[in-house]
Amino acid sequence: MNLSAVDSSVVLIVDDNPANLDVISDFLDSAGFEVLVAQDGESALDKVEYAPPDLILLDIMMPGIDGFETCQRLKSNPQTNDIPVIFTSALADTVDKVKGLSIGAVDYITKPFQQEEVLARVRLHLKLHFLTQQLAQQNVLLEERVRERTAELNQALEDLQKAQVQLVQSEKMSSLGQLVAGVAHEINNPVNFIFGNLVHANEYTQNILEILQLYQTKYPDPDNDIQETIEDLELDFLIEDLPKLLNSMQVGAERIREIVLSLRKFSRIDEAELKPVDVHDGIDTTLMILHNRIKARSTRPEIEIVKNYGDLPEVECFSGQLNQVFMNLLSNAIDALEDDRNSGKPGRITIRTNRVEDNEIEIAIADTGMGMEESVRSQIFNPFFTTKPIGKGTGMGLAIGYSIVTEKHNGSLECRSNPGQGTEFLIRIPIYQSVTSSKSPQVQTA
Repeated sequence: MNLSAVDSSVVLIVDDNPANLDVISDFLDSAGFEVLVAQDGESALDKVEYAPPDLILLDIMMPGIDGFETCQRLKSNPQTNDIPVIFTSALADTVDKVKGLSIGAVDYITKPFQQEEVLARVRLHLKLHFLTQQLAQQNVLLEERVRERTAELNQALEDLQKAQVQLVQSEKMSSLGQLVAGVAHEINNPVNFIFGNLVHANEYTQNILEILQLYQTKYPDPDNDIQETIEDLELDFLIEDLPKLLNSMQVGAERIREIVLSLRKFSRIDEAELKPVDVHDGIDTTLMILHNRIKARSTRPEIEIVKNYGDLPEVECFSGQLNQVFMNLLSNAIDALEDDRNSGKPGRITIRTNRVEDNEIEIAIADTGMGMEESVRSQIFNPFFTTKPIGKGTGMGLAIGYSIVTEKHNGSLECRSNPGQGTEFLIRIPIYQSVTSSKSPQVQTA
């Protein structure tokens, strides 16, 4: 702040004595200031409204409203409260000086005064006023830069969290694919061996039983040793139960083959590319894998699964990753029904699918659990957020599901929930990805 800028400032002189106005205005004018004058408080307030000065020299003893009330009105007005006020008065009492400074004045000059003193104090307080304004502007700029920098850091943190989610998802799916491939390889061979040989075992058993029946026909009267052995081993029961036993073994082998096939379908380790698939098949496969958590136990009932499947075409998607979303949502729905099942209530999960637009389908997974508060619902898609106890959840399942639906499939993921009214997740994805490849993904928690 240079001196010439200060000396070109606007100063308002308020004094009911014309002689004082002339003297002060003349030497301030000669010093380069632009001078405005007023002879009472009301006139001063009017001038300040349409021509705000940079500084006010204010007399205390005036007709109408005095200088103290004039200053109070200036300081109570947001438009004028920053203008520095210097009292000029013949009142030299300390009480008056303290009162003037306490209501907002920056200085107090006692009459009669020296021109040099007035000039020096006016210049000093103008400098302080302009420096204060500059400091305020710098603070505004600094706060803006801090906000911008904070926004940049928040964006960087969000990008880092997304990268972490992507990394975890990629590693998880890769590990899952390797695990399923290993399990399928290790289980398929012995199961196929058992399944294939059960056919021969059943045939051999039938042949042996036919021979045994032929012996019974040709030799209806066995000796005592044979008769005792037949009775001890309950031959009639063995003949009746052995085919049933072989049939049960064949059913079990079939079940193992179905489970292995479901695991392969779930991870789609041989279908990593975008391709049309039956979404219902993926949901059913996921339910089969979760069957052990759904079925009844001695201490709790079975979860009721209601399927309301619409007529859907094959959907172009990354089927293994989409199955991972189904797994996360259905697992969370089962967890939400845990308290109900422990208290003897079965709970229900409803799965609904339908086509909502020419190139979009909707998949809804709803449970009859306790629902959630808004404070929880608004954060459920955030990475690492979980309401489960330590060691029970990573807070990554829904974040990964959101990433898969919105970023990989250009879709949307919405959660609807209220306390005591259950929770519903809505997935919307395009049927053909090539049509909506430029769509911006969004997450909703309406």
